[in-house]
Amino acid sequence: MQIKTTVKKSSSSNQDVNSQPFSYFKTGILPRSISRTLKKIFSEISPNAEEEFIKKYQISRQRTTIAVRFLLVLIIIPLLTTQLSKRIFILPMVEQQINHNSDAIFLNEEMEEKAFRELKIFTAKLRFKSLLSADTNSSSVDVESQLREKAVEIAGEFRHKSAIAISNIFADILASISFVLVILFSKRDIISLQYFLDNIVSGLSDSAKAFLIILFTDIFVGFHSPHGWEILLEGFAAHLGLPASRNYIFLFIATFPVVLDTIFKYWIFRYLSRLSPSALATLKEMDD
Repeated sequence: MQIKTTVKKSSSSNQDVNSQPFSYFKTGILPRSISRTLKKIFSEISPNAEEEFIKKYQISRQRTTIAVRFLLVLIIIPLLTTQLSKRIFILPMVEQQINHNSDAIFLNEEMEEKAFRELKIFTAKLRFKSLLSADTNSSSVDVESQLREKAVEIAGEFRHKSAIAISNIFADILASISFVLVILFSKRDIISLQYFLDNIVSGLSDSAKAFLIILFTDIFVGFHSPHGWEILLEGFAAHLGLPASRNYIFLFIATFPVVLDTIFKYWIFRYLSRLSPSALATLKEMDD
């Protein structure tokens, strides 16, 4: 009985396998390239070819318009949110709070050192002029009054810089929220933008693709990219009113470009070899 049941099971499994269609064994009489060429010829000489071409062109133009408009919205809305929110209510509120507190002038020691350095240079200039003056009594009085005015001016200048740095933090947060909201409520526009970018990339030649890849990698992960990262990080720290610590900057430069280079090489190995093998060959030749 066990033999019969196993025979029945094997026969039923064979029937199930035989019942499944072998689509990969189906081959046409003509090669696929020839059949595609014939279909293209017949579609071009058909009576509705002009209407279909116009329809496809209108759809493509509509997608391009939507993609460009959405790209502008992604850029303009966060910028407008940053500038308007900072100028209208964030910066006035921060300046009002800082002006009430007379000791709140510097956000960090770096700003304080810059202010003292500027006052020191101004003091040296005034003392040099007073030494050249004949009347020492009047010149000493003028030096003290000018030093006091300069100190008040520097304090007001750095108090304003501190207010701008604090307002930049809140304005950037609001800009990030607006950017995320635009993406969440524009899923169809994202598809059109992806289609638009795919057409641009596919329209580039292999040499142009390889050139852009080399340009991108040399800027962000090349041997001379640390200087650019250092400038960007120092500017970002100054934008937020943070002290530009050299240790943290060098730690970031030692880790992030390496990770970015690894991801980029994996993308080249994983996807570029499949999407555009000729571009990958051109890239290897240009690197060599």
